[in-house]
Amino acid sequence: MEYLENNPVCVMCLAAGTVEAATVVDHIIPHKGDDKLFWRRSNWQPLCASCHGEKTVKEDGGFGRQ
Repeated sequence: MEYLENNPVCVMCLAAGTVEAATVVDHIIPHKGDDKLFWRRSNWQPLCASCHGEKTVKEDGGFGRQ
């Protein structure tokens, strides 16, 4: 995907002082089905799979569960 090619490093790992390849385009604000928010590039951030999983669990209890 073009976004990950242009943003290859996980921003959460980088903030923690490590460098990890980004493999997931994350929505900073969960889109919850809102197409405009889903496609808004300013709402995207590159994350590695591990950080994306941790963020998802914190935000919604884990992959869509409450």
